[in-house]
Amino acid sequence: MLNLSSALRMEQGMQTAGTTGSLQNLRRFNDQDFEHLRSLCLSQGLLFEDDTFPAHVSSIGPNLLPKDKLRQIVWKRPSELLRNPYLIMDGVSRFDIIQGEIGDCWMLAALGSLTMQKRFLENVLPKDQGFQSDYAGIFHFRFWQFGDWVDVVIDDRLPFLNGNYLSVHPRTSNEFWPSLLEKAYAKLQGSYQNLHGGYISDALVDFTGGVQLQFSLKDPPPDLKDILKAASRSHCLIGCSTSGWMTNSILRNGIVQGHAYTVTGAVKIRFKNYWEHIIRVWNPWGHGEWKGPWSDGSSEWDHVEPEIKEELYRKKNDGEFWMSYENFQEQFSWVCICNCTPTFLDFGDQCNTAWSVDRHINLWSPLLTTGRISRSSGAVSKNPRYFFKVTNYDPESYNVVISLIQKNAEGAQDTQKLKIGFFITMENSKVLKQDFSLTRDVSNYFNLSPGSYAIIPATAEDQEFEFVLRIFIKNQDYNENSNSQLNPVLPMDVPRQKQDSSYKAIFLKYAKQGSAIDALQLQQLLNDVVRQDEMTSLGGEFSFDSCRAILALMDLSSNGQLTLQEFGSLWRSVTKYMDLFWREDRNRSGFLDVSELKSAIQAAGLPVNEQILRLMAVRYGDPYRRMGFADFVSCMLRLETMTYAFQNLARGGPQVLMTVMEWLTLVMYI
Repeated sequence: MLNLSSALRMEQGMQTAGTTGSLQNLRRFNDQDFEHLRSLCLSQGLLFEDDTFPAHVSSIGPNLLPKDKLRQIVWKRPSELLRNPYLIMDGVSRFDIIQGEIGDCWMLAALGSLTMQKRFLENVLPKDQGFQSDYAGIFHFRFWQFGDWVDVVIDDRLPFLNGNYLSVHPRTSNEFWPSLLEKAYAKLQGSYQNLHGGYISDALVDFTGGVQLQFSLKDPPPDLKDILKAASRSHCLIGCSTSGWMTNSILRNGIVQGHAYTVTGAVKIRFKNYWEHIIRVWNPWGHGEWKGPWSDGSSEWDHVEPEIKEELYRKKNDGEFWMSYENFQEQFSWVCICNCTPTFLDFGDQCNTAWSVDRHINLWSPLLTTGRISRSSGAVSKNPRYFFKVTNYDPESYNVVISLIQKNAEGAQDTQKLKIGFFITMENSKVLKQDFSLTRDVSNYFNLSPGSYAIIPATAEDQEFEFVLRIFIKNQDYNENSNSQLNPVLPMDVPRQKQDSSYKAIFLKYAKQGSAIDALQLQQLLNDVVRQDEMTSLGGEFSFDSCRAILALMDLSSNGQLTLQEFGSLWRSVTKYMDLFWREDRNRSGFLDVSELKSAIQAAGLPVNEQILRLMAVRYGDPYRRMGFADFVSCMLRLETMTYAFQNLARGGPQVLMTVMEWLTLVMYI
């Protein structure tokens, strides 16, 4: 059964903005509040014990091990194992991970890829915890589930069997982030047993909130090399798997059958007299490598330029190895790529393009399902339809991605999945394409001609089920007559000034009767449009108060609204500051520290001294005096506006003469 909040949401057939939900509106798993529970334990001098995922066989699962071994499991805290445990030592790396007894290579392969992308990793692994201060035996991690980010609280008791980790164990004995993160994910899935076998595609989406696509290596698309290079260039998460279901048999060449791996690199290098495409792969066992061409110690490396070899080659039994693209295709069955938007489909002349997304959450009810999968228009006519337009078309590239996810009951990921899928129809209801699968996530990519289309989700079963549908469209055009409800996503590498030409259409989409927008509409606009950028969204959303302050800065008529002309000035400033933010945020953390803020202000040509810089960091920064993008925009707009206001009032002189009412008008409204 759906809970009350889900029922209310389904009644509206909710459409939501964005691809990955918001970290500012975290949903608490099992309604557990990490800060409250930790404070309570600290005040009482107790170590947290999680009664919703206890140190008990029920958290392991009844069928993971024989009953006699289940009875031998002992739970221990890191502080009982070592005198000085750490959550993280010297940063987070895939080489920190060594798979344990549980067959969760699918999850660990995704986790290995996650460690390479800081912008995603910081969403999953919060920094406000550790063993050195405020330790109370409680930790928390965040995962994306069905449109929302979920905060999962755990205690730090870990399962051991015969003195060995049952779960993943770290390469460094006193570093515990892999084991604790795995425990949180097991809690989310219902038990450790539910990690024993799964799909890397599911874990990649759970760690990012992104869209994933799987490509068969036995029957690959002709442009798969280009897709892999584009994925590597745009910092996607990539995993791959061999054939066989959890057989774990090791071939003579070192490849494990029925096993998931992480793709950690894809490059083209000069080899002898031709170019060679090579792929770097990592085994979550932490050991066990490919023994063929381009492996550690192979003769191929003797024919590579010394500086290239120095950069790429590492002879170390750490589970990571290189192999040729041809051998990669021969030895592996599937490769899965995931990102916030399908940037991995932007290759050749299509690089640096924008993707838009429309997201719907709804419910299949027995009255809406087809009862069987059929191509007839009558069979699908009962199901809800979601319309979209395609205006950008190139016969050499893909322009639409559809992602449909079915929801499991919370904490019950082992429940039977429905065979789900979708139809794509034209306005005349003719079914053009369909895709169905017995998986949680059915996603596919298409090259559709310009026109109007409808997506019809469907299931083969006569059963109530909740789903989330996401429609990604490349280079969606914005115009005054468009009925599209898609929210633009700014690409990583496109200069933001190029987005300026679309401000009129964006304004008209949110304006009251096409004439003006107020602070609430401005907040919705900025959070729907600007925060969809992968990096600038990390620092949080625009609050209503910040949008009210921004509006006041740009509101020349002082009536609490922005006209199209006033919004145009604001939009140019926002895109300018986005460029500055990207340029100065060199570590791609999603925040500017004080030194980066100083560089950004100087690059904008605005005056600042150390005292003003300190005040701005205190006023607009977080507790660590860092600024996310929303706070940075508010700060810069105020600094720029007040600087120009002073210059205008001074009229060339060093002092300003004004009446009390003029001064109050300036400081009280702006």
